[in-house]
Amino acid sequence: MQQQNIPIATLVDMYKRGELRLPEIQRHYVWQSTRVRDLLDSLYRGYPSGSILMWETDEPVPTRDFAIAQDNNAFAGRKLLLDGQQRLTSLTAVLNGEPVSVRSRKRPIDILFNLEHPDGPPTDVVEVDSDEVSPVLADDEVTDENGEDDENDAGLQEKLNRRTFVVASKNLASQPHWISVSEVFKTANDAELLEKAGIESFKDPRFQKYSDRLKKLRAIKDYSYVVHVLERGMSYEEVTEIFVRVNSLGAKLRSSDLALAQITSRWPNLLKELEAFQDECEQSWFTIDLGQLVRAIVVFATKQCLFRTVASTPVDTLKAGWEEAKEGLRFAINFLRANAGIEDESLLSSPMFIHVLAAISRVKDNKLTSEEQSKLLHWLLVANARGRYSRGSTETLLNEDLNIIFRSGDIGTLMEPVKRQFGRLHIEPGDLAARGVNSPLFSLAYLALKAAGAKDWYSGLGLSLTHQGKLHFIQWHHILPKSLLKTYGYETGEINEIANMAFITGQTNRRISNKEATGYLADIVAKQGASTLESQCVPTDSALWSIDRYKDFLNYRREALANKMNAFLASKAGL
Repeated sequence: MQQQNIPIATLVDMYKRGELRLPEIQRHYVWQSTRVRDLLDSLYRGYPSGSILMWETDEPVPTRDFAIAQDNNAFAGRKLLLDGQQRLTSLTAVLNGEPVSVRSRKRPIDILFNLEHPDGPPTDVVEVDSDEVSPVLADDEVTDENGEDDENDAGLQEKLNRRTFVVASKNLASQPHWISVSEVFKTANDAELLEKAGIESFKDPRFQKYSDRLKKLRAIKDYSYVVHVLERGMSYEEVTEIFVRVNSLGAKLRSSDLALAQITSRWPNLLKELEAFQDECEQSWFTIDLGQLVRAIVVFATKQCLFRTVASTPVDTLKAGWEEAKEGLRFAINFLRANAGIEDESLLSSPMFIHVLAAISRVKDNKLTSEEQSKLLHWLLVANARGRYSRGSTETLLNEDLNIIFRSGDIGTLMEPVKRQFGRLHIEPGDLAARGVNSPLFSLAYLALKAAGAKDWYSGLGLSLTHQGKLHFIQWHHILPKSLLKTYGYETGEINEIANMAFITGQTNRRISNKEATGYLADIVAKQGASTLESQCVPTDSALWSIDRYKDFLNYRREALANKMNAFLASKAGL
């Protein structure tokens, strides 16, 4: 195996010229802008950021497109990128200002550089903890629908000013000491950049500091990655095995990504089929991760959910499993939306629920009695609210439920493991104490309030995750402002409780901002009526809106929400 040191600039050029291709065993581009930000920060500081793995071959290998369009090249396909796709795509996007074609992203990745960043090591933790998204949008997002910061949040601005790189926003980009990384790499002339930063003369004490920092930023292109190149004589199957081993040891990919690599090495063009089905599901507002589609294949091909048997399962069996999986998943999406009121996947505490619903569809051949429909809906809502697959070994729990379906087909029996796992099924007020947006109960609160007719407090729009226009997207909102609660010394867990959350549109949320509840709630009652608050279980007793009565407010709303949730579960299940 050859080993070379290749500068980033050369790798980016190889990417753009089409000399690098992506084998089908690779997953698609998945990085969020915040990960790109952190990569640039590491490179700027000269920190290690991994190596690159390629395979140079003349063998005809199924490939897929990168997330950034490449130039046509007679030498395309000679070098296949096995490890480093996320980094090279990110760097190509930022250094060339290229738009990235990635699901759910509407704008090119744009990162800003802080010419006034603090010296020394990072002062702020910026690593991404999770790629998971909330069922509804947070009320304290960094940016609004136009990529604009909440300029009223001084604490946020102070935090961002301590960073060297940030995801671009209109407000920051308008400030002289913030500059687009892509703009820096488009020119070697600092004059225009320094002028924008307010430098009118080389005598300005900031001139040398800014010039040195721009030079250091451009030096990222000279950072050399260690590139390992596999021998030409290797077979595609052997290279796939290396790919799986490298990513298993490094824990860079999920088990589903590795399983997909093993399958596609024997089943060419599977990835295109999976992505076409993803597009079909998104027409119904459901995004199903590729990993879950791979798991669905395994479920129907092997009647269990573990990936360990993929390599030894015949391709014909996997293909038959995929045909069953597609029909089952279509039923699952329809049942979730039409029967349970779950409009998209973000309202599920785990994506594993789709596999149980899909299995029931195929075992029952889409013939469910009225009693079976009620039992299935009751199980789904209760298990989802309790977080059936969010505790313990997810795959073990899923296999337990799949075993019930494939062996007996008795839908009613599905509730038995849930009872053993949680003891009781109904919701009590105490269950909501210190539980926030990451709790499975958060989705249940949304579903219950929506079913009860809750509306936006200003526009009167009913709750829905499918509203058109981002101004009308539903967000969660701190009823008693968290900034004021912090001032009074309340704990973070109390401040961010579900019991302090209401569901309103983004536009209404921004209009309310951090106004005192005693003022804006009274205005809502005067203009919309008390029922507007009651539909979201908000007390109409104005004494409870006061900051110093916050604990009483929480107790009231915990009880009201618990009652609303239990009534919702009972009504949807026909009990």
